[in-house]
Amino acid sequence: MSQQATVGAASARQEEIFSKLSLDKHPWVKPPSEAGEGWVVSNNPATGEPIAAVRQMSEAEYEQAVGRAHETFKKWRMIPAPKRGEIVRQIAVELRKYKEPLGELVSLEMGKIRTEGLGEIQEAIDIADFAVGLSRQLYGLTMHSERPGHRMYEQWHPLGVVGIITAFNFPAAVWAWNAMIAAVCGDTMLWKPSHSTPLITIAVHEVCNKVMKDNGWEGVFELALGPGRTIGNKMLEDRRIPLVSFTGSCNMGRHVAGTVAKRFGSTILELGGNNAIIADETCDIHMLLPAVCFGAVGTTGQRCTSTRRLFVHKSIAAEVKQRLTRAYQGLMDRIGDPLDENTLVGPMVHEDAINDMMNAMEQIRQQGGKILHGGGRIDRPGYFVEPTLVEATHDMAIVQEETFAPILYVFEYENLDDAIEMHNSVVQGLSSAMFTLNVRHAEQFLSHGGSDCGIANINIGTSGAEIGGAFGGEKETGGGRESGSDAWKGYMRRQTNTINWSTELPLAQGVKFE
Repeated sequence: MSQQATVGAASARQEEIFSKLSLDKHPWVKPPSEAGEGWVVSNNPATGEPIAAVRQMSEAEYEQAVGRAHETFKKWRMIPAPKRGEIVRQIAVELRKYKEPLGELVSLEMGKIRTEGLGEIQEAIDIADFAVGLSRQLYGLTMHSERPGHRMYEQWHPLGVVGIITAFNFPAAVWAWNAMIAAVCGDTMLWKPSHSTPLITIAVHEVCNKVMKDNGWEGVFELALGPGRTIGNKMLEDRRIPLVSFTGSCNMGRHVAGTVAKRFGSTILELGGNNAIIADETCDIHMLLPAVCFGAVGTTGQRCTSTRRLFVHKSIAAEVKQRLTRAYQGLMDRIGDPLDENTLVGPMVHEDAINDMMNAMEQIRQQGGKILHGGGRIDRPGYFVEPTLVEATHDMAIVQEETFAPILYVFEYENLDDAIEMHNSVVQGLSSAMFTLNVRHAEQFLSHGGSDCGIANINIGTSGAEIGGAFGGEKETGGGRESGSDAWKGYMRRQTNTINWSTELPLAQGVKFE
């Protein structure tokens, strides 16, 4: 297909998606040619062509949005949690209706392949379903008092307005992780998306707010579309926002944490990952290869859980490297339009992402890495690169960094203790995995002396976490937890209560004051 025909097909697909989501009628969305001051242009990373222009909020509009969220919180918090859960259930139903156009919009604007785009919206649906059940399980504890005629317990109260700052790579799901849980907890939300993905933000927001309006609510979900230097910093400094949940780089995470901490606010930080797989001498190579390929190449290496390092036992290293190289060669015919069902590898999100990858490739060459496959930009419109496989040594400085690109470093090891030490030696600590049929090795990897990451898997890859478990990592990954398990506690405030139902007033610890 010629480039002109490709662009024409993309334009027709875009019109269809916009029509289904009513983006063609939205007042904040215009054709790119009509963009002026205060508007940002969203581009299609598969073609490099502009998709639409999106209006940015003024600081005055920010004040209005956070003011609405703050005032709505005072009413929303008093609605019984199961009633809030019922509204979230309706949101899950509405998201199901629009799953296909929303998922395709993720692919169009961000560049992940269609099945991943649909999977992202399914993740938003899943966390809404999870939140519905959670709305009846916001449990506190009861404790035995040392004083007679006293009852002690703890309860959890809604926190307030939650600021949610999301990254481009999961433009819908990460917001839903936070917002669906926070909503049943009784909080209201202010969402600042990445400037690269404003369209999916508006579309998801409209779907969810339609349900809210049908139930007589406005101000539970608010948007903060605007630059980080103005709108973003106002969020960080705003005392009306007791919690900021931030997903992004470690460097930006330092700024977010430091700014919010100055006003004694709280943060949930989901920062960088430098995720690794250890494959021992007993591993099932047939399982290992697809896990590594999806982990390293899925979303074109632009997941925080992407596999960046692979430690392979020396006895199987030659075979693994040979088979991975063949697999990577086979992927070259499956690179292209993310909305094409045949595509397995889509584009990078923008030109800067390619520049970051090319800078990393230069460092790899300078530091003695051997490129087994890839390493270059593909000569075609859009932001496409070759999936890259590098034979590396642990003393290469570049392997300590997270390059948000499809670069996989492969190392050999002989002793498992050494492999775990190398695995843990990076400053990030998000996701990890081990492929083994040796139960002792598996238990060692999951033990206190094993992986130091927030996620540790056996015989599955580093990428593709389910919503039922808490998601997050340690060290410079930030320590935050979102999604399942008891991550809901981050969106609430704990209160300890003691009730004296006796006729006496004894003091604790036997203190006398008479």
